[in-house]
Amino acid sequence: MAKLYFRYGAMGSSKTANAIMVQYNYAERGQNALMVKPRVDDRDGERVVVSRSGLRADCVYMEELGGVDVTQYDAVIVDEAQFLTKAQVEELVRIVDEENVPVVAYGLRADFKGNLFEGSTWLLAWADSIEEVKTICWCGRKATCNARLLNGKVTKTGEQVVIGGNESYTSLCRKHWAKGQLGPEE
Repeated sequence: MAKLYFRYGAMGSSKTANAIMVQYNYAERGQNALMVKPRVDDRDGERVVVSRSGLRADCVYMEELGGVDVTQYDAVIVDEAQFLTKAQVEELVRIVDEENVPVVAYGLRADFKGNLFEGSTWLLAWADSIEEVKTICWCGRKATCNARLLNGKVTKTGEQVVIGGNESYTSLCRKHWAKGQLGPEE
């Protein structure tokens, strides 16, 4: 029986690298996994997902998934799942429940203000399995929060979605996220 998996973590927790490795593991066993991402994620180019470690995989856009025969795949892997809409998460649920194809979705749980993303909200509500992909804060504690950087400082104002990498975001423990502290005080 297929399941919907949601694997979430803070920025820099290797979610994309994990997604690409899961696809690789399917291929190594002679199976085919479809990589998917929302169109809004244009940081690394069109129809490609790229991890910070340099791993790459071709993908299709979530917005095109309705035109793909997912029954031809052994799994569907979704990167940047926080950017999905409720309707898109419903489509993933349909793929699992009606097509019996497992879906593994990777994404952030919350934004830089500490608010849930729409896609994450519905994945948390409907996923059969929820797992945290862990990373650490500069202090060594578990990082659970995403901090947006502006001019080298933490900001908690602005639009929810601003696509960026290490130049724009870092992960912090809750204590240092709340304080806006990017390193030890001098």
